[in-house]
Amino acid sequence: MMNREFLYEMIQTPSPSGAEYELQKKVIRYMKPHVDTFLSDATGNVISVLNPSSPCKVLLAGHVDEIGLMVTKITESGKLRVVNVGGIRVPLYLGQKVRVLTESGVVHGVVGVTPSLLDDRYLQADDLFVDIGATTKEEACQFVKPGSYLVADTDYRELLNDCICGRALDNRLGAFIVIEALRRAKELGTTVGTYSATTVGEETTLRGAIWAAKHVKPTLAIVVDVTYATDYEDAFSEEVGDIRVGGGPVLANGSIIHPLLNKTLEQLADQWSIPLQYEAAPGRTGTDGDAIHLRNDGIPLALVSIPIRYMHSGSEVGSLKDVELAIELIARFLLRVEEGLDLSPYKNLL
Repeated sequence: MMNREFLYEMIQTPSPSGAEYELQKKVIRYMKPHVDTFLSDATGNVISVLNPSSPCKVLLAGHVDEIGLMVTKITESGKLRVVNVGGIRVPLYLGQKVRVLTESGVVHGVVGVTPSLLDDRYLQADDLFVDIGATTKEEACQFVKPGSYLVADTDYRELLNDCICGRALDNRLGAFIVIEALRRAKELGTTVGTYSATTVGEETTLRGAIWAAKHVKPTLAIVVDVTYATDYEDAFSEEVGDIRVGGGPVLANGSIIHPLLNKTLEQLADQWSIPLQYEAAPGRTGTDGDAIHLRNDGIPLALVSIPIRYMHSGSEVGSLKDVELAIELIARFLLRVEEGLDLSPYKNLL
């Protein structure tokens, strides 16, 4: 059984892109009893390793960073001017409570905007300010400085039908899945080299994925992220597809996705009665997979995603059932992978 309490702890731990260290420390403590060793690097990745002597290496990657804001300056009236860190949806943050992460602790604030801009549908992050209650620049500077990160002041709530809402389900869910899939595969007796990377920086630079792939040099990779659910009004299903929260994990089809990996995942899903959904990714996927695939002469890649509603808001909605099914699917995949696996599309012709 997956450990819901640790997932909830992950969601409650702020981890804006560039400030992932506290959450990564919790991942290390949680995974230490279950792994043979860890790999890490100066950029902040944590890679939980099982069966490091195996010549077949499967990299599982889920990013731990989240979107947020960063303080750029403090005004004479004590308000904080901010810029985007990774792509918040600006109108959804108006009036939201936020946490300013400082060296001395959390400072609470509220997102505001100049009244003349309230009806502007094209608001940008630098149109916003954060009110922490200070009345002067000098007072605010006692608590906050430029470069401080901010995240939405929301954690999680359990909803009906085994759903949850919360801040940063993108991509706490994926990071949680890759470490829980390792734990589950270990229970099942996998012998393949498993490298579960909780990567940093996906929302801003993809730096974590680049360095994880370069460090591990995997035989193949499965990236786990979130994708857009379209099971509510005006959700652009024509662009994304019919994807439902609670409908099962989503496989991507596209130019960087290896069809033999997808075929194997489909066979396992059928064998273990795991429902699958599909999305089109004809070019870049917008995930760590884009960076991983281009390392080491082209790493064979599959992308498994969890549908969520209201992506890049302060309260995204997803299904714990989808999370549990993705863990089982990937764990079963780690049992199926054979050492010396030949993923050449021309292996019977050359």
